[in-house]
Amino acid sequence: MSTIAHPAEPHTGSVSSKLNWLRAGVLGANDGIVSTAGIVVGVAAATASRTPILTAGIAGLVAGAVSMALGEYVSVSTQRDTEQALLGKERQELHEDPAGEFEELAAIYEGKGLSTATARTVAEELTDHDAFAAHVEVELGIDPTDLTNPWHAALSSALSFTVGALLPLIAILLPAMAFRIPVTVGAVLVALVVTGAASAALGGARKRRAIARNVLGGALALAVTYAVGHLVGAVIA
Repeated sequence: MSTIAHPAEPHTGSVSSKLNWLRAGVLGANDGIVSTAGIVVGVAAATASRTPILTAGIAGLVAGAVSMALGEYVSVSTQRDTEQALLGKERQELHEDPAGEFEELAAIYEGKGLSTATARTVAEELTDHDAFAAHVEVELGIDPTDLTNPWHAALSSALSFTVGALLPLIAILLPAMAFRIPVTVGAVLVALVVTGAASAALGGARKRRAIARNVLGGALALAVTYAVGHLVGAVIA
């Protein structure tokens, strides 16, 4: 009888964490592509001069990267503080009432479908091995050795945004004036296909739907900023 090979599923915390980092990186790059492309296309629709396009593009890149980094740092710091508070509370409860915590652990496993005897055996063996890790994993779903570093999150977010933002910035500056916007739009849409496919692959979602959503959203953003830039340029002129 033939068997069908399935890709390995990430069951360990470290693998899951790496996938989350990759997914966040792809999404950060996607944000950098769309937001910077919207800025430079809007400015290019208003003026033919390279200087304001370059200035606006760089300003958008820096502001976006800093904003992403700060937002990620605050978010992850808040999450980490909450997790550490929960870990501290669990450690204190284990110290003050180990017997009660043991009964709670056994009851959790019994609630998952194990018999009373088996649940108590599992609780005993896990408690003997590492009582703290056993409790926080089952009760809180936290790996105390794998808490996210807010500085790593901030730097990763800023870097991924910057990498994504460089694409439309380069695409708008290199071609001749008549080809700036078409080249930029084409490059951005191709990049959005790639990031859409990557995010779908990392999340286990359907690629066609993710790509279509990504491309249509990016195209709409570019159309709106182009229209605004064109109208503003016409009014100023």
